[in-house]
Amino acid sequence: MSEATTAMHIAVIGAGPVGLALALQAARALPQAGITLFDARPLAADVAADPRTLALSLGSVQMLQRLSAWPAEAAEPILQVHVSQQPPTLSTPWGPPELLLTQASLKVPLLGAVLSYGALVTALQAAWLREEAAQPRRLRSRFGTPVSALKPLPGGVEVDAGVAESFDLAVVAEGGVFGEQVRKPLSRDYGQTAWVGTVQLQGGTRGRAFERFTREGPAALLPLHPAPDGSLRAALVWCVNTAQDPVHALDDKQRLAVLNTMFPASAGRVTALSPLKGLPLGLNAERTLVQARTVRIGNAAQTLHPVAGQGLNLGLRDAHSLLTALRNASDIDQALKRTEWQRAPDRWATIATTDFLARSFTWQLPGAPSLRGLGLAALQAAPPLQRWLAHHMMFGLR
Repeated sequence: MSEATTAMHIAVIGAGPVGLALALQAARALPQAGITLFDARPLAADVAADPRTLALSLGSVQMLQRLSAWPAEAAEPILQVHVSQQPPTLSTPWGPPELLLTQASLKVPLLGAVLSYGALVTALQAAWLREEAAQPRRLRSRFGTPVSALKPLPGGVEVDAGVAESFDLAVVAEGGVFGEQVRKPLSRDYGQTAWVGTVQLQGGTRGRAFERFTREGPAALLPLHPAPDGSLRAALVWCVNTAQDPVHALDDKQRLAVLNTMFPASAGRVTALSPLKGLPLGLNAERTLVQARTVRIGNAAQTLHPVAGQGLNLGLRDAHSLLTALRNASDIDQALKRTEWQRAPDRWATIATTDFLARSFTWQLPGAPSLRGLGLAALQAAPPLQRWLAHHMMFGLR
């Protein structure tokens, strides 16, 4: 395709899951667009070895399947989600303070899936590189090329990556983690640390995820592919108060003992634990996604507490909505306005929900745990509310 027939030039900054998903969707849905993908990471870097765990909702899985970029062989389906409080604080007219969501009761193939960051990025990157090889005149990669500055221009934006280039639109999808980010207009340090790693389980049910509300904060077990010997494995996210961290000083034997008192018996017994990595937690969000001809999506727009596991899913929905608006609108500015107002309900509902849940663990209010337990029991007794909540978690607010 010649430059004369290219309707717009888009810079995508960041080749993580959200940036790659956007670039790949744009390559296929905007045949008249020139797309350049920037990332500081060299193409030769072994991204497949990145062990970080990602939890994707059903909507995200389906989006990646449509892109032919879903590594099904590397993902473990989530078939059930069990949410409860430790210790149980009250009995209720509706039963114990817990909630169980299942794919069978919701009539969906799965609730979501869990896989490594490396597996997902490898699949997305391979799909993008195939598209680029087939259409090199309009699709370009700039791996190993960090972007140092963005400068607004009339009707566009200048991207400085060693050499300044002009684009009609720049989409920033390079977010990072809370502890390494420059603070955005909406920022809150929760004073919490997430200890993350993997565990091996004896007993339990394959495909079941657990979220446990404890006095220190939420903890989760997310199902992974079984070990070679067939034993169950899970990703662990263990959130605690940073100032009074009950995990840091413990050795592995002590951590195992605590974990086995923390989760319900139906999770199985934790028999082995990988080294844990501590990550500071906070909210760091832009007030708007759009600033002139620059759009921020994913962690570049909002970094959230992991309590609801919605950060990556929200970013993928950002990408999909932006792409749909660009495809259907008559011009770029109209598309950006549409993206801003269309994303607002889902974005702010998710930010508000995760922020409320994260801060609730710091409140020293009598009866707060009992109220959380009462809410779980009420949800369990109300199938219509369950379906509404599950739909929001799987597909966003729409």
